[in-house]
Amino acid sequence: QVQLVESGGGLVQPGGSLRLSCAASGSIFSILAMGWYRQAPGKERELVATITSGGTTNYADSVKGRFTISRDNAKNTVNLQMNSLKPEDTAVYYCNAKLAQASDSYYQVYWGQGTQVTVSS
Repeated sequence: QVQLVESGGGLVQPGGSLRLSCAASGSIFSILAMGWYRQAPGKERELVATITSGGTTNYADSVKGRFTISRDNAKNTVNLQMNSLKPEDTAVYYCNAKLAQASDSYYQVYWGQGTQVTVSS
């Protein structure tokens, strides 16, 4: 069984910063990529940022230059440093990992439970 556990959400004023962390645990053979998605009330879940095992990153246009994704392959963790936060960044943020549980397993996508980020004065 695989678990993704997020931490670091909360309430912050516009212009402030937050750092989200996600740790993957359980029966894990290889993680291809990890990332962050978010879902605001009444909206669909959207990609925020992803990072591959080789360090290639991808960001949504709305967060480029403000958010930075990083990863520790040895610890199976992924972080999201969020700076210059705006009210429109308010959402539940979900951690995501595409991983295989064994050498002969297919890669599957797993999700965390989500952490709330609220940007408000």
